[in-house]
Amino acid sequence: MSITINLRYKGTAGAAKRFAEEMISSGTVDKIRSEAGNLRYEYFQSLEDPETILLIDSWENQESIDIHHASPMMNTIMELREKYDLHMTVERYSSDDSMPERDADFIRK
Repeated sequence: MSITINLRYKGTAGAAKRFAEEMISSGTVDKIRSEAGNLRYEYFQSLEDPETILLIDSWENQESIDIHHASPMMNTIMELREKYDLHMTVERYSSDDSMPERDADFIRK
């Protein structure tokens, strides 16, 4: 069962976007994506609130998240959050890989 975490970073004057851009340009995102157990690490900008950036962060299991949290990259992430004075909300989801037929009918592939 995989775990997906949606983190919404909120700042002012474009700070959240600059944070995500620095995470990417510094190579930190690539390092996280190459960690064992990482399934997805991707940023999105809200169309309704340009001061909010959504990170979708997916892992194979809790153990891979724990290892990530103990890695040196967490210090980098926390320092950048402080640098850009970001505030966060977090939602956590466990996967359900089944797809009921009644739901599949609404998905266009």
